[in-house]
Amino acid sequence: MREIVFDTETTGVFPDHAEAEFRDRIVEIGCVEIVNLERTGREFHVYLNPERSVPEEVVRVHGLTRDFLLQHSKFAEVADLFLEFVGDSPLVAHNAAFDQGFINAELRRLGRTEAPSDRFIDTLQIARKKFPGASCSLDALARRYQLDRYGFDLAARKGAGGHGALIDARILAEVYLQLRGGREQRLVFEAEVPIESAESARPVQFMRREPRTAPLASRMNTEEMAAHEAFIATLGPNALWLKTGS
Repeated sequence: MREIVFDTETTGVFPDHAEAEFRDRIVEIGCVEIVNLERTGREFHVYLNPERSVPEEVVRVHGLTRDFLLQHSKFAEVADLFLEFVGDSPLVAHNAAFDQGFINAELRRLGRTEAPSDRFIDTLQIARKKFPGASCSLDALARRYQLDRYGFDLAARKGAGGHGALIDARILAEVYLQLRGGREQRLVFEAEVPIESAESARPVQFMRREPRTAPLASRMNTEEMAAHEAFIATLGPNALWLKTGS
């Protein structure tokens, strides 16, 4: 099964603001392809010209300034590439309603078909069910699953500009695999041996080993045997060793 784990960075939180000049836009999209709960290595990443200003408080989060973004394409110019990459696969996001709102707002401006809600998988909801009462932010889940073991620089995300759509999508892909048990399932699949013939399908038969004709000689010396017998004597007449030992 093919799934697309993705993340967006934006100019704010209001993609459908009543006043056009205040409508927030996407400035970055990062996608990671997963097939059968395993990353394939295929990715899609673009920076986008939002055609509006970028608030300073938002720049402190993702580090993308208006001057930098003006050098890149508008969403309308890369929409076909994005839609071709995601195809009709389920879309996995953390707090998916946020990303869904922005993607659909961009598609709506172009008169394109919006992505329905049932196409989105929300890892935030999955995590809250799995860890009720615990913090389920992406950072918290990355720490819970110790993603620094897989080469992710979790400390860098705490600094200014530490968030990015592609790196967040990569982190989320690993979190999603952990939430779905992907790594454990893979170990099970790799351990399975295919049955190729009726001969190999027969149940395992264990051969009974004949008892030794003579017991093995004791490896204890005289002093050790005496010490052992003295210890047994301290256990009393009901000691189990007297019933089972020799």
